Amino acid sequence: MRKVLAFDLGGTKFAFGVVAEDGTVLGSGRVETLAEAGPAQAVQRVAAAAQQLLTELKLKPADLLAIGIASPGPLDTARGCVDGSPNLPGWTGYSIEGELSKAFGHLPARIDNDCNAAALGEYVFGAGKGKRNLVYLTISTGIGGGAVIDGRLMRGANGNAAELGHIPLTMDGPRCGCGNQGCWEAYASGTAIARRTREALAAGRPSSILKFAGSIEQVTTHHLFQAMAEGDALAQDIWAESINYLGRGLGAVINTFNPDIIVVGGGVTAAGDALFVPMRAKAFAYAFPRLGAVCAIVPAALGGNVGVVGAAACAFEAAGSP
Repeated sequence: MRKVLAFDLGGTKFAFGVVAEDGTVLGSGRVETLAEAGPAQAVQRVAAAAQQLLTELKLKPADLLAIGIASPGPLDTARGCVDGSPNLPGWTGYSIEGELSKAFGHLPARIDNDCNAAALGEYVFGAGKGKRNLVYLTISTGIGGGAVIDGRLMRGANGNAAELGHIPLTMDGPRCGCGNQGCWEAYASGTAIARRTREALAAGRPSSILKFAGSIEQVTTHHLFQAMAEGDALAQDIWAESINYLGRGLGAVINTFNPDIIVVGGGVTAAGDALFVPMRAKAFAYAFPRLGAVCAIVPAALGGNVGVVGAAACAFEAAGSP
């Protein structure tokens, strides 16, 4: 069975694994990124750790088909590097793709936006198997997305397509990390939900949320979920508002892509049915009925492996398989 070496680059961790063409992760590991120290040290350390994994698996670079790399965007795919990523300051212009290829005997390598890679991973190996049109959405610190349309990953003109978190919901609204105002991410990401909760508490709204968080500054969505389970009125209000924002954005996604399936991952999905049941209802209320009628909205299937498996899917695609 053919195998690839896959890397999932993040601001805090650099994960890697050897993945077979059926999506099985044969072995994996991670190192700290130490992003502030620059790209060269991170790539050198992750390459050494990945080489050790190959040794443990009794594999050589020549036994592998290719290398896949999932990275936060924006990317310069022509040069194989990040291009102004806020999570990786100072990394612009360093060819992660080229350096990892060189470290493993000049194996063919491909770098992709991490959410695009996750979309392809869920399409090939996860919740989207058997579908032709898939949108992947992650709701966590931010909102990220990727799309597979008519069986092909949509990369766009320079590899940065489907920045779904930056769909504008309003003309103004809260400032987003991208610099604009009113983005979907600024209303409905886990970070935004926690921010709106803290603002309500600071304005004097009574709530049991503080019993779980300890202080306003420490409030997270996890504390919101805990308070919701007790029937806390503020928590329920914030959650209902969040569901509405998520539904509005998903309605726009359905109307834009006409997908068979929207696969949703990220930390906020820990809410389970409390998220998915009302979010589906809102999304379909905002979508054109004929488009909503053919679209399923489901939890992601790949879990914590989504970055590595997604990078592997991109490597297999580049090599013509699966």
